[in-house]
Amino acid sequence: MNKKITLLSLTIMCVLSLFVFTPCFAVDRNNLNVEFFTRFNDDYLFQYVNEAIDNNHNAKQATIRVEEYRQGMKTQLAQELPSLSVAANYLGVHVPEISPAFSNIRKNNFVLPFIVNYEADFLLKNRDKTKSAKKTYEISKFDEQSVYLALLTDVATVYTNILEYDKLIEEQEKIVENYNQILNDNNKKLSQGVINTTQLNNSKSNVEQANIALENLIKQREILLMQFAVLIGRSTESANDIERGSIDNFEYSEIIPSEIESDVIFSRPDVKRTETALEKAKIDIRVARKEFLPRFNITGVWAFNTIAPGSFFSWETSLAALVAGATQDLFTGGRKIANLKYQKAKYEELIEQYRQTDLDAVKEINTSLCIVKHDTEVENKTKDKLLLETKNLNNAEKMLNRGVVSKSQYLNSKNLYISKDMDLTKAKTQRLVNYYTLYKTVGGKL
Repeated sequence: MNKKITLLSLTIMCVLSLFVFTPCFAVDRNNLNVEFFTRFNDDYLFQYVNEAIDNNHNAKQATIRVEEYRQGMKTQLAQELPSLSVAANYLGVHVPEISPAFSNIRKNNFVLPFIVNYEADFLLKNRDKTKSAKKTYEISKFDEQSVYLALLTDVATVYTNILEYDKLIEEQEKIVENYNQILNDNNKKLSQGVINTTQLNNSKSNVEQANIALENLIKQREILLMQFAVLIGRSTESANDIERGSIDNFEYSEIIPSEIESDVIFSRPDVKRTETALEKAKIDIRVARKEFLPRFNITGVWAFNTIAPGSFFSWETSLAALVAGATQDLFTGGRKIANLKYQKAKYEELIEQYRQTDLDAVKEINTSLCIVKHDTEVENKTKDKLLLETKNLNNAEKMLNRGVVSKSQYLNSKNLYISKDMDLTKAKTQRLVNYYTLYKTVGGKL
């Protein structure tokens, strides 16, 4: 029975130690609205967003910083509680033998005092300091949320840009192939005396220019792939192994709102952070004022010794004392007055910062909505231009079949169509990236 009780006690202690000593480094995904990234008809974006949350080292620093402030809050909370200490002391005593009363005193003694110290918080100064530390902890959580919102926005933006470059490279390769066909035709025409060397050199220049454009696109995609690998916490060596979808199928499945409720603005982490900092400043002013009041300290000592005759832990060989009193500073060189004025000035500064943060929040949200609106119009107009170019290409194909235009003229029309299709891809990508920006500006509440 005793063995079972001992085993149970050890189990309970192990479980409690896990809660006490194991830090919990994890961001609250509900505050990030990660589900937003499932709305783009893509099999990989949501996976990479979660991978970035788990593995991005810059974001983890913000999470660990939250834990630092959480422990700092606990440290301040400990200041409200009494402290207990024990000291083991050796005491050598030599007294003159002038009386038989001193003959029984030992020359080598051992003293074991237990000391309790407690600052009675009658004025709630330490309680206010704990509240201030808690506000600092809350501020760190809002900073953490801001870091993760920026991270998810960057991950989605870079991923979408990679999809864009996949499509642009594919289209540019077609343009290069078409210019090579035109060059081959012009080589035949030159041998037949139909064109001169200037026209042939122009064809060669077009091929080289198209190849340069293709090389630049490939370079940009490689840079984005390495950047994306780092964002999701992978090595750049695995950049080329990143799986992805197609920009053609990539599309937001819901409706982007044309206006945002004002409540969303006040749920932004930067606005909440400024509000919390303002609340902390109020508490700090209250603490600064209470520094002018006396401190109430209680000290208790219970010391066991071997000086007097008797057993070591008996009442006869112990010394007990209780001291309680108030301590008031008479002169501190103006430190307390300066600290109070400092806290008041800091509070006034934070008021202005809060007002500016509100203005910036409204401006950023309205700017994002404005950009989304106009970039959607740009994309629609680009679609109209592509539709016209499609008709022109169809006409050119009919004229080629009737022998009215040459193959080179048809290929030039085809390249013009491809260029317009590439413009549409860029416009679509820009619109999608603006959705991510809007997601960030509303604090993920989209």
